[in-house]
Amino acid sequence: MKLQRKNRLRAIAAGALAVSGVLVLTACGSDDNSGGGGGGDSKAASNIKCDGKGQLLASGSSAQKNAMDLWIKTYGAACKDTKLNYKATGSGAGIQEFLQGKTAFAGSDSALKPEEVKSSKQVCKGGQAIDLPMVGGPIAVGFNVPGVDKLTLNADVLAKIFNSEIKKWDDPAIKALNKDAKLPSLKIQAFHRSDESGTTDNFTKYLKAAAPKAWPHEPGKAWEGEGGQSADGSSGVSSQVKQVSGAISYFELSYATANSIKTVDLDTGASAPVQATVENASKAISEAKIKGTGKDLALDLAYDTKADGAYPITLVTYEIACDKGNKASTLAATKSFLTYVASEDGQTSLKELGYAPLPTEIANKVRESVKSLS
Repeated sequence: MKLQRKNRLRAIAAGALAVSGVLVLTACGSDDNSGGGGGGDSKAASNIKCDGKGQLLASGSSAQKNAMDLWIKTYGAACKDTKLNYKATGSGAGIQEFLQGKTAFAGSDSALKPEEVKSSKQVCKGGQAIDLPMVGGPIAVGFNVPGVDKLTLNADVLAKIFNSEIKKWDDPAIKALNKDAKLPSLKIQAFHRSDESGTTDNFTKYLKAAAPKAWPHEPGKAWEGEGGQSADGSSGVSSQVKQVSGAISYFELSYATANSIKTVDLDTGASAPVQATVENASKAISEAKIKGTGKDLALDLAYDTKADGAYPITLVTYEIACDKGNKASTLAATKSFLTYVASEDGQTSLKELGYAPLPTEIANKVRESVKSLS
C-alpha cells in the first residue's frame, strides 16, 4: 500500500534510542557485546520469540550503541543460541557493508538515498532495501563554557559557529540571545564528526532548513562546514566537549546525559526557547510525514518547525533491510531480533536513557514490515 498520506505521530515522552545493526553468520572479529547469560529484563525476555541461531555481527550508527547494549543483553538472555556483536562504525560504514553484501541488515540515522536503493538490488535478490524506523530522539548541542550554565542559540548563530564565522563566546550575536549570561572572551572550539554520520546528516539538514543563508553547504553524512575540529563517533565528539574549555558539538541526548554535559536551548521563533528533551523532540517528530512507498517507512522530519515546545534537531534511526532476497542463513534470526526491537517491550525498555520510542501507529507498520521480510 502506498504511504503518501501525512501521518501525525503521537508524541511520547518515554524513550529509547533506535537500534540498528548488521547481522551475518561469520567468525570475524568484532566488539563482543553479547548478552549471553547476562541479566536483562526478565519479563521482556520471556516475551521474546527466539528463531535462528549462530553469530550475528552488527555494525552501523553510533547513535544506537547505548540501546544496542541493553537490547543485546535482554535478547541474549532469552536466545542463548544466537550470539550478537555490535560495532558502532557509523551510519555510512554500516550502509556500505550492507551494500557490499557483507551483512544481513544495516543501521542508519538517515534514510537511504535513491542511488543506495538502486545498489541494494544487487544484494536483495528479487527485492530492494527498505527503511524501517525504530526510534526517534533529540540531537543535543552540548557546550563547555566556563561560568555559563544556560545558553540559548538559534539556527543562524549555530550555522555561523560551525562554519567558523563566529569565533568567540562573547560575540555580539551570542550576547544578544543571552543577555543575562557572563560570556567569556574565549575561543570557540567547534567539533564535528570525522566519520560519515547520520547524526551529521540530520544536524546539517536542520541548519539548511532553518538557516539557509547562514549555512551554504548541502546536508549530508560527511561534514562540509569550514574549519573546526573533528573526532570519531558520538562518543568522540562528546568526550571533546567534556574535556575542552570553550567546546561545542552535536550528539544524541544520551551522550550529554551520560557525561553531564550542558545542552543548548534553541530559539526557533516559538514563544520561548526550546530545551533538548525527549518530550520536545517528540513534538517535532509528530509533524513528520511518511515519504516512503510500499513497505519502506522513511520519514520526512520537520526541521524548521516553530511550534511551541517542539525541538527540531531530531533523528530517527532506521534498520536497513531487504524486503525480499534475504539470506536464508540469517533471515530467521534477523526477523526474531527486529521483532523484539520493534515490540512494545523493546521500545519502552530504554526509558531511563531518555529516547523517544516509536509512536504506536508507526510501530505497528514497522512490525508488519518486519513480519513480511523474506
